[in-house]
This record gives sequence, structure tokens and C-alpha cells, in this order.
Amino acid sequence: MATEHDVRTGRGEPGPTESENDFQDFHGFVVARSAVLFRGALVLTGNREAAEDLVQETLERACRKWRTIAAKDAPEAYVRRIMVNLANDRWRRFRRTVPHQDGGDRAALADQYGQVDTRDQLVRALQGLPMRMRTVVVLRYFHDLSDDEIAADLRISPSTVRSQLARGIDKLRGQFPALSGPSPQRPTEGIR
Repeated sequence: MATEHDVRTGRGEPGPTESENDFQDFHGFVVARSAVLFRGALVLTGNREAAEDLVQETLERACRKWRTIAAKDAPEAYVRRIMVNLANDRWRRFRRTVPHQDGGDRAALADQYGQVDTRDQLVRALQGLPMRMRTVVVLRYFHDLSDDEIAADLRISPSTVRSQLARGIDKLRGQFPALSGPSPQRPTEGIR
């Protein structure tokens, strides 16, 4: 048992270990950011269960490397990149195992689900976009990142971000003709 002198001089009860501090930091990150990660994963996957799995796998990988990630300037961006890479890997595996549907089947599905709410329609429309295009749209509108931040996360140029975003929005507007008005400008970004 530590004496009063030991406690005052720092030789008393040991404080939290480095691994305990890492766990507490990671736990705080999970509490603060898991809802945002889940929303992004839901839009990327289009399915609640797949989104939960994607977030779980993302956080599992982040936990294993948390000391390195926490030392980065932007740990959230690093974790987001893990999630996007995992989503891309899942999409590639899915594309290899599921035969490609022609446009006629997609039109029949649209008629069948004509009464589904707008949010579900949007998620389904996003699922129709190619993975990179979908990722850019999700990072812009669901994570509110700038072109430069998205470019850094995905390791592509800002001009590629802008072109993928413009094409993605055009494709989405084609599926929602009533919403095809001009898109609002982001006041914080200025002219490019």
C-alpha cells in the first residue's frame, strides 16, 4: 500500500497504463463518431445490417492500429478511409458473385417500390452509382467534406472529385426529376 509521501512524490498507486489510455481514447472516439460512421456506411451499403457490419469491421481494424491512428492529424479521416476501402472491397466481391442486371429489371423494381419513402429511394439511387462516384457523393453530402478533404481521403485529385460529384448528382437527378433544380452553392467554398 502506498504511503502519503509516495502519493505526493508520484511513487504511489500506478496511473493508467499506455494501453488503458489508448483504450479510453478509442472508446471516446467510438462514442463520439460511431453514429456519423454508421450513417455513412448505411448510404454506402444501402442496408442496415451490412452498414452495421461495415462499421464493426472498420472499428475493429481501427482499434488494432489505434495508437498509430490517434497520432495522425485527422484520426477521423483515417478511420473514414478504412471504411471506404472496406466498402470498396465488399462492392468488388459482390460484383464478382452477382450477375449484372439489365435495365429492364431495374425499371420493374422501381415500379414495384413506387410508394417507398424518399430516404429509401435515395439510398437505392445511390446504390445504382459506381462505387467511387457514390463514395464522393456520400463524403460530400453526408460527411460535409470539401473537395480537397475528399481528394485527400480517397487519394485522388480535387478535379476528379468535382467530376465524379457532378456526374453522380446528374445521375441522381435523373432518378428524381422533381428535384432537378439547380443545386445550392456551398457558401464556405468560394469560386474554383
